[in-house]
Amino acid sequence: MQARMNGPVNPDVMTAIQLLNKAVHAGGADPLVIELVHLRASQINGCSPCVFAGVASAKKHGESDERLHNVVSWRETPFFTQAERAALALAEAATRIQDGASGVTDEIWDAAAAHFDQKQLSAIILNIALTNFFNRLNHTVREQAGKTW
Repeated sequence: MQARMNGPVNPDVMTAIQLLNKAVHAGGADPLVIELVHLRASQINGCSPCVFAGVASAKKHGESDERLHNVVSWRETPFFTQAERAALALAEAATRIQDGASGVTDEIWDAAAAHFDQKQLSAIILNIALTNFFNRLNHTVREQAGKTW
């Protein structure tokens, strides 16, 4: 598979994306939670460049290989806190809306709200949406894994 485009997107778009990323990271959520949510949504969407970049970024934040290898099966492992599990469930529910799933149920929302304040939840939700945005862009232009941004 070969990428369909070379180079960055429109500079105005890149500025907007940078501002959105800044808002995510200013939201007060643990950076590792942000990274885990990004990685899980990217796994669901099969976005290899985002999975690659997400793993690299999570490692820079101190994430272990053991946990990174198990994000895909987070429900069946003992490696994640209850707060991380709530964030991962939220990421899955918000990402899988096209699958005919029920989306973010009250149970999923309440579990996340029990662990994160409104500002943190806003950051996590924005991160999920941004990740899905990037996943779709990367699929469209056939971006290749191997880059970090």
